[in-house]
Amino acid sequence: MTKTKAYGALDARSPLAALDIERREPGADDVQIRILWCGVCHSDLHTARNEWHNTLYPTVPGHEIVGRVTAVGSAVTKFKVGDLAGVGCMVDSCGHCPSCADGEEQYCDNGFTGTYNGPVFSGENTFGGYSQSIVVKQSFVLRIAHPEAQLAGVAPLLCAGITTWSPLRQWEVGPGKTVGIVGLGGLGHMGVKLAHALGAHVVLFTTSANKVADGLRLGADEVVVSKDPEQMARQAGRLDFILNTVAAPHDLNPFLALLKRDGTMTLVGAPGEPHPSPDVFALIFKRRRIGGSLIGGIRETQEMLDFCAQHGIVSDTETIRMDEINAAYERMLKSDVRYRFVVDMATLG
Repeated sequence: MTKTKAYGALDARSPLAALDIERREPGADDVQIRILWCGVCHSDLHTARNEWHNTLYPTVPGHEIVGRVTAVGSAVTKFKVGDLAGVGCMVDSCGHCPSCADGEEQYCDNGFTGTYNGPVFSGENTFGGYSQSIVVKQSFVLRIAHPEAQLAGVAPLLCAGITTWSPLRQWEVGPGKTVGIVGLGGLGHMGVKLAHALGAHVVLFTTSANKVADGLRLGADEVVVSKDPEQMARQAGRLDFILNTVAAPHDLNPFLALLKRDGTMTLVGAPGEPHPSPDVFALIFKRRRIGGSLIGGIRETQEMLDFCAQHGIVSDTETIRMDEINAAYERMLKSDVRYRFVVDMATLG
């Protein structure tokens, strides 16, 4: 085991602070990565503050990791020392259930191992990307093809990117489809960029009138201020698909009314408390659906990274120092970031 500098929380009420953790020495199938950039996800905050009531302490968040390979095991064939590499929300899964066999490790029947906060059901705690380095089996490490100058913007693709890409692909978003994106935050701004790049007509819904110009800049064809009943009424029955990225409880009914017959609204935001129950009649009279989606498998994540590299897509970011993380959490709660904080891990020193 190797002692590694990190930043984490000791309990739900403590601010994040410097601490030491231990990383395993690379095994035959392992890749060791020096972390250069780590994105800040709302899940990091939920976990640090135990808002999902499952946190194992101490916790070291961070699952939007980009870095450089510093060592590889004897059986590693996909990476070599010096390569750029990424790690997302998972570092392992059972590998033998139907979901894993289909390349959908995020739905592993036995519970995937999170990059931080350990396996779902049992096993040792895992520590994430707010740290100097990480050791991950090669089958859960991603290739990075973006230029090095874009790496800060690449890091959030490992969660915000794949979380929006996977449902867009699952529901076949592309040319000829009118797609709504609800919320313009870390997830929503990636949803707009990706849906636009896939060729859909993109309608962004935001509660903030001051984000209209930004929505258009990011690729939305239309921007609707969802607090305005007249603007919402003009979208009624018009959308083939809605990707709802909002991570706070809210009324789903106004958005269900915007779907065509057989339209689907997929939820990817994970609120600390449940949404109010939707109106059943809004569903059954138009055969509408509410779905859910959880990140994406490793194969799909690599597909997303390659697509983004080919199309020059990265996240819009604000770079922070590691010791600014607690202030960043408070700003994130106020939606005071456009659109993803990324930690320069050189500042952990």
